[in-house]
Amino acid sequence: MICLDSIGYGYRGGMQFQQLQYFVAVAETRHFTRAADLVHVAQPSLSQQIKALERELGADLFLRARGNITLTDAGEALLPLARRILADADTARHEVLELVQLRSGRVRLGATPSLCTGLLPDVLRAFHDRYPGIRLLIEEGGSHDLVRELARGALDLALVVLPLPTPSPALTTVELLREDLVVVSSPEAPVPGRGRTVRISDLEGERLVMFRHGYDLRELTVAACRAEGFEPDFAVEGGEMDAVLGFVRAGLGVAVVPRMVATKSGRGLRVTPLARPGLHRTIALAHRSDVAPPRAARELQRMLLER
Repeated sequence: MICLDSIGYGYRGGMQFQQLQYFVAVAETRHFTRAADLVHVAQPSLSQQIKALERELGADLFLRARGNITLTDAGEALLPLARRILADADTARHEVLELVQLRSGRVRLGATPSLCTGLLPDVLRAFHDRYPGIRLLIEEGGSHDLVRELARGALDLALVVLPLPTPSPALTTVELLREDLVVVSSPEAPVPGRGRTVRISDLEGERLVMFRHGYDLRELTVAACRAEGFEPDFAVEGGEMDAVLGFVRAGLGVAVVPRMVATKSGRGLRVTPLARPGLHRTIALAHRSDVAPPRAARELQRMLLER
């Protein structure tokens, strides 16, 4: 009698995956020579492996009477199990191959709203064109929130602004780019300072459209104004990037935004550079130090670094 406990994914004892392939081939062809041709092995080798499998299981699998090959009761019991194991192994091989070749999978990417507007669209389009089977899950948030999501494993990668609000050795960061900030205003409104460039001091007395609390650009702009000795005056505050740009277009005030965003969203806006030394921000790509990003995330990381 066959010991069914020995059949399974662990293949207890000496039973080999290849032996199951040979057994199924003989069971389906009812002929040792045709089965050997089917699995591309010499007939004597196939017969030896079938006998080794029978010894391992302690039961004959085939009745060999006058060239007529039939399954024994043990063989009948083994056949559906062997077929399932072979099918499951083929499915596993196919799924792993798809992941290795980036045919399927997902990337969970966090980014600040300004980067979602300025940097990411072109890169994500190129990534999607190359790997259409990879799902892209994007989470917008401030650097502080994204660092927390990375730490708890909810994101694979995050685009953050350096320095991090709470530096952590558990995260690895790679600098991606250093971006200039510019002043945007309505075309109908006078340019602060009335020159080709705007100094931070020119923003004193100007009505600013300001981002919500916790937004990297808000903290950077407010700190720069205070370094010049004045508190900025807000016409409206609390918006995300799209809202801020819309309020500026409507003539509610001026705003300090990344050059990349101003370039991509410049319709209906006047863009004026900041006078030297200006304002800049450093964008970095972050991931957990203790866990390597998945293959698809590493490929997106490579494309971002090579952009």
